[in-house]
Amino acid sequence: MLTISRDKVYDRLDKNIPPSAFCESGETIVFETRDCYDDNVTSAERPLGDREDALVNPATGPLYVNGAEPGDVLKIEIRDISLRSRGVMCASFSWGVFAGRLPEAKAVMFEIDGDKIRFDDTLLLDCCPMIGVIGTAPAGEGIATSVPGVHGGNMDCRKIGPGTVLYLPVAVPGALLSIGDLHALMGDGEVFGCGLEIAGTVTVRVSVLKEVPVPTPFLITPDAVITIQSAATVFEAGKTAAGLMEEFVRKAAGLEEVKSEMLMSLVSNMSVCQIVDPLMTARVEFPRNILEQYGWKAE
Repeated sequence: MLTISRDKVYDRLDKNIPPSAFCESGETIVFETRDCYDDNVTSAERPLGDREDALVNPATGPLYVNGAEPGDVLKIEIRDISLRSRGVMCASFSWGVFAGRLPEAKAVMFEIDGDKIRFDDTLLLDCCPMIGVIGTAPAGEGIATSVPGVHGGNMDCRKIGPGTVLYLPVAVPGALLSIGDLHALMGDGEVFGCGLEIAGTVTVRVSVLKEVPVPTPFLITPDAVITIQSAATVFEAGKTAAGLMEEFVRKAAGLEEVKSEMLMSLVSNMSVCQIVDPLMTARVEFPRNILEQYGWKAE
């Protein structure tokens, strides 16, 4: 199986970065990732890390998918996420609703035992692995991996995990897919400015889709279809995600606009993915089983 080493990391999604690997549509690939601190914070005693040249939110890649052309959609089936045995959380002075509260930098290391996180001597938490950064290269200038957008990027959507399928736009030949910023656990909003940041590996199957009308970034879970959007405010992100979902539901179910909007208000759910990046990210979820009753099938 093709593997992209954790040595192939960048802090930008950029069409000018040479591909680290090439694959065919339908092939399965393993991405080895570093954590969002570039594996730089290895001890609570050194919360600012060990290296001055550490990248911010490094992503492994890029992967060139043969046959992917601008206007196509890249289908990414997330088969597995394997985590290292230790993760870290660092206090931020700039991000999250608690930014600036702590007078000095803090880092806490957390041990991972199987699918459990040792939070302290009292509490064990269940791991819920997810991908924070996953994106394709934009057609114009490169975009920092810390920034979410229509290309994907740092969406920090906790629904992007094993068993889900993500659809991203292809803006340049080969798509140039990169993945990084894994979390062992993170709540919606990422209110502290980080989740449980951790290195690991991600196994995905990538396929090129031609003329598939989905509002990228688009996510399918076992229970829902999800639109994900980022904007300067949570309201703007949520409004755009809802608008794209309404259009998708209307066309997929063959409904009149007023009926699709009513149905959205009855059964869809809007959530905040993160409020800590340069752009805010929101998602709108709609039940799969309702679409399937109208005859819709996933691509």
